[in-house]
Amino acid sequence: MGIESDSRSFAGFSSDELRFSLVQRLRQVIAAVLMLLPVAGCLSARAQQAGAVKGVSPLYRQKNAPLERRVDDLLHRMTLAEKARQLDMYSSARAIVDKHTDDTHADPTAVFLPEKAQSLWGDLGVGSVHDLNPTPEQANAVQKWVISHNRLGIPALFIEEGLHGFDKGTVFPAPIGLAATWDPEMARKTGEVIAAEARATGVDMILAPVLDLAREPRWGRVEEDFGEDPYLTGQFGLAYVRGQQGEGLNTDHTVISEPKHFAAHGSPEGGTNTSPVHLGERELRMVMLKSFEPAIREGHAMAVMAAYHEIDGIPMTADPFLMKSILRGEWGFQGFVLSDLGAIERLYKVHKVAASPQEASCMAVRSGVDMQFYDFDHDVFQKALIDCVHQGSLSQVDLDRAIRSVLRVKFALGLFDQPYVDTALNGREHRAPEHLAVSLASARESMTLLKNDNHLLPLTKSVRSIAVIGPNADVARYGDYEKEENGLRISLLDGIRKAVPGATVSFDEGKKIEDAVARAKEAEVVILGLGEKQGISGEGFDRSNLDLPGNQEQLLEAVVATGKPVVLVLQNGRPLTIGWAKEHVPAILEAWYPGEFGGQAMAETIFGDNDPAGRLTITFPRSVGDLPAFYNSDPSRMEKYIDGHGGPLFPFGFGLSYTTFRYDHLAAQTPVAGSKGEIQVMVDVTNTGDREGDEVAQLYLRQDVSSVETPRKSLVGFSRVHLKAGETRTVTFKVPQSQIAVWNAEKRWAVEAGKYTVWAGGSSQASLTTGFVLKP
Repeated sequence: MGIESDSRSFAGFSSDELRFSLVQRLRQVIAAVLMLLPVAGCLSARAQQAGAVKGVSPLYRQKNAPLERRVDDLLHRMTLAEKARQLDMYSSARAIVDKHTDDTHADPTAVFLPEKAQSLWGDLGVGSVHDLNPTPEQANAVQKWVISHNRLGIPALFIEEGLHGFDKGTVFPAPIGLAATWDPEMARKTGEVIAAEARATGVDMILAPVLDLAREPRWGRVEEDFGEDPYLTGQFGLAYVRGQQGEGLNTDHTVISEPKHFAAHGSPEGGTNTSPVHLGERELRMVMLKSFEPAIREGHAMAVMAAYHEIDGIPMTADPFLMKSILRGEWGFQGFVLSDLGAIERLYKVHKVAASPQEASCMAVRSGVDMQFYDFDHDVFQKALIDCVHQGSLSQVDLDRAIRSVLRVKFALGLFDQPYVDTALNGREHRAPEHLAVSLASARESMTLLKNDNHLLPLTKSVRSIAVIGPNADVARYGDYEKEENGLRISLLDGIRKAVPGATVSFDEGKKIEDAVARAKEAEVVILGLGEKQGISGEGFDRSNLDLPGNQEQLLEAVVATGKPVVLVLQNGRPLTIGWAKEHVPAILEAWYPGEFGGQAMAETIFGDNDPAGRLTITFPRSVGDLPAFYNSDPSRMEKYIDGHGGPLFPFGFGLSYTTFRYDHLAAQTPVAGSKGEIQVMVDVTNTGDREGDEVAQLYLRQDVSSVETPRKSLVGFSRVHLKAGETRTVTFKVPQSQIAVWNAEKRWAVEAGKYTVWAGGSSQASLTTGFVLKP
């Protein structure tokens, strides 16, 4: 990002920096002399306070000055009150405009109210603005007022949601569906589009991606995740961040990307949101943090959200080990940490580790949080920080670290140099055709075929009558953090009717099972649209069972009992325990929440225009009694129950195609002993079917004997490849040695010598195997 360290020595300066330093020193001398002259009396009070001299801009105002020096210069000019203000977020739709459509959106025709802003913000500026979702004109009006009404002209940061689509823009598949593509490039494109549509309205930062590992399917937020595996999640998170932040933030199409919820939030006790997470440092480092690390170390994400929960009694917003030692110290994080909404307040009200709002606020900043998500009243939070500094319970060093982090982001975005958005840009970016094409491509790639007995699918387009039945058949399910009235809303029923315009297509929602059965009996084939919806899946909607909700299981069994061919299409946000369906339904298509083009993608897949090549990124358990069911458990985990069948319903990495694939000639090459070279693994993949299609080649690894117990196998590589009928391709995986390092008993990372086993194939149950000996 072009960000320099604060601790560089004089000897480390480049010649350009030395010249800049000398010129700046000369300007400072001139400024000092001018201040003694009568012209000083002609300066405005505001300009004098900001350190400006006629003809000499303050360093932080100089566009070409090194970023870190601009930050330092501005920081040293700020009062305590101005600093505290920069660490606060303001909800705005109800506060600063005359009309709003809900608590998070200004009405598109709303007018900014300066008198409201004056009452709310005064002359101290604004850290960040949230829950406004402004038009470009509204963002510019707010920003202009903020800059002109604080002494130092510090701009506001506009932050909004955008997990799988920004505001009313392009609606993408939910992250669990995006991950089913096993195509990180699709994640990069998705992040890129969301960023472009957001920045065109004046929004600078998006609260995504979610990089928690979905290891507890009862948890309602599984749909927001990329799955249960740390490596796959890490690669998707890296791609998404790179898409949003691009080659630089100082553009009109990139935004700050904010991985969340740091850290290990996806394994809550009992599957209930915000509950404690139980794990040790080894599992934390080797599993949970691996999903975040690439986005920070390689993707240089400039924000992170601290989660609600606690690990071993330490709440995340009060954990300096995570936020200081690891995030900043080991990973070199340069951005700012935002608390999740209510996470600081929970230190006081829920975790009971702080005796007052003041203590909670200062504890969070002291531990590494840089901005609150309007947990406490603004006056309470800001006064707490000021009082703690005066009382000595919050050091100036910690406060300034937080300020630097926020200011660094604002400078990196170019907000001090170009704070306003081109109002014509939104018209070009909003739901642009190329953006919609990415959503459709992602939906197509995400389609995951779980069962296809006797090649029932694809259906012939000459079919004369189809009964489409179920509560998810005539609605486009988007999942949480997206309003279902947005986008094109193409339902499964819409897609089917368009795909086979000559067929008679009837529909029944399935509320009355006898009516649905009657419809089924009249048709040649039945397509059942079942699954979940908002309010059953999503944030705060955790479940104690994973069965089909409501009367759907009874509906399913009754329709199958008609003897008609049945295709089950699922739209859901988490794995479901569909054991009966696996045994009795001939074809099952998992669509997750596929975005606004979901109905088209589902229909194209059902009728053969799209070859299904999505693969599961989360294990389907047989029952909740099998939980946890993630594939990469330690070998000492016992999975035998007296009343169980053993093994998952559908394993991690699984998915069928309309063609078939064979794996041959698996071979591994190790680097020269003592080098840090990559391990290369090659395998031939052949399309043995009679039609072209995509296969997701997957590579798994295990260290045969290690100093600490490690998972029975771990994903270390994957590649989505397109193969024509009969085509063979050699897929090469390159595995860095650092990727297989263990956190040993001495609490150090170590790449250990010895024998390793690798497997290659189309799921975590791949059987083709070979081994190698590594001599680090």
